Amino acid sequence: MWTLLTMQPLALLLLLMMQPLQFIILKNFGDFTDEKLEEFEDYLGDIYSPGPAKPPTKDTFLRRIIIDPGRPLTDSAYCTEEIKMKNVHNNFSCVREHFFLQIAYEDVQKTCKNLHVPCKNGVKKCHRSKEVIEGVYCNLTRGAKMTDCEYDSFYRQGYVLITCRWQNNIQEIVPVYVDDIMALDNDVKANIYHNAKK
Repeated sequence: MWTLLTMQPLALLLLLMMQPLQFIILKNFGDFTDEKLEEFEDYLGDIYSPGPAKPPTKDTFLRRIIIDPGRPLTDSAYCTEEIKMKNVHNNFSCVREHFFLQIAYEDVQKTCKNLHVPCKNGVKKCHRSKEVIEGVYCNLTRGAKMTDCEYDSFYRQGYVLITCRWQNNIQEIVPVYVDDIMALDNDVKANIYHNAKK
């Protein structure tokens, strides 16, 4: 006689057997390279894994934070649209805040070699950029799950506070999180402008 307890392993076994089917379908009906399919599998694993997420990587930072010039950083819809386009979320939940930086990745990575300074929460584990960087600060205003997330966008220009971590597979220290863009007050902006003209 089948009971609920004896049927559960059977259902689990069926689910496990069917799991590769979705990838076979993708491979047969799409123009997916093996590399793209593997990247997609990793992406699904990150989303649906019950345990802690994989540590952030250089590729993640590049994809989620570094932005190309072209679009005005003062656009009020910047964050809502870019966060959706760059697929920034935490297991499909909206992130409360996010930063986009308009700078070359190599320049941000150099910041990881600067001395530790306090982050905005006071813990001394951030690195501060030596140069002024332009970016956008995104603050969640509505929504809880993707794609309902809506954000206010704030243009920022200032020194960036980032956290960094060692990435084993490439043997480098990489930036992993933007803690803040310390907005410049008018006196500092005037001083920078004056020094740049000399």
